[in-house]
Amino acid sequence: MKRVAFGVVAGLLGLALPACGDTASQAAWSVGADAAPDAPDEALWRPVDPKNLFIFETTKGRILIEAFPDIAPKHYAQFSVLIHSGDLDGTTFHRVIDDFMAQGGDVWAKKGEDPGWPGIPGEFTIRRDVTKMPLEAAVGPEDTAKNGYINGFPILTQPSFFAEMSADGFVSTSIPHCRGVVSTARTDDPNSGDTQFFLMREHSPHLDKNYTAWGRVIEGQDVVKALKKGAPGSGTVTDPDVLTSAKVAADLPEKLRPKAWVLRTDTEAFATELATKGEVDVCDLPAIPALVK
Repeated sequence: MKRVAFGVVAGLLGLALPACGDTASQAAWSVGADAAPDAPDEALWRPVDPKNLFIFETTKGRILIEAFPDIAPKHYAQFSVLIHSGDLDGTTFHRVIDDFMAQGGDVWAKKGEDPGWPGIPGEFTIRRDVTKMPLEAAVGPEDTAKNGYINGFPILTQPSFFAEMSADGFVSTSIPHCRGVVSTARTDDPNSGDTQFFLMREHSPHLDKNYTAWGRVIEGQDVVKALKKGAPGSGTVTDPDVLTSAKVAADLPEKLRPKAWVLRTDTEAFATELATKGEVDVCDLPAIPALVK
């Protein structure tokens, strides 16, 4: 079955969408900008759990992805096992559309048969307990904010005051499809995502709450942009770039694994700087930077 990273192509291709900033850039946020990669101040920088750090080596270079298990636990679990299995190694970025996304992970095409990976129940949104998983930094007033950050990830959410009116006391929350976000391709069946993923080259809000986003690129957004783009209209790539190796950092010997830190979004300094940005879409803000060594 054909899996696509969007529902409707007509009218969307060639659309100039606002950039979300390079995830590797530190210049856009002044908080922690002077930190050295070999000695980050952990009062300002959060270490990335190696179990959540996915290393994608491609024919264009390395891409580091941080997964967010709490947002899409079933997708996190399957992609973790998928990476461990080695099935992603040698798959291609078979569908790449400029100013949109780069899609890969077609294990079926690599093997020439059904690889047996089950469909994952759609996790387009979660019900978030605002007391146990609060927005660390809200864009705009905290009780009415529809955007913000948790662990450096951009967040799209119902305002926190909705919790008081909902039956379960929670609010609907998801990762929006900002530039650098990692999401899951599927068919028209909302539970059909399995091995194919896509990396956002630009902000694409029409995907929000329709596809399961579960991570973001913290290094290598320039590599994502360099992946060979496909034919106009279909995005199908001739002689595509290859995902040569996919690893979970925790599986590598400690001396060989990359170490990464993400600028903390739960500090007073970050909240103060964020307040100067005004009430904007979180995807129009620079991506939260990372330090990698």
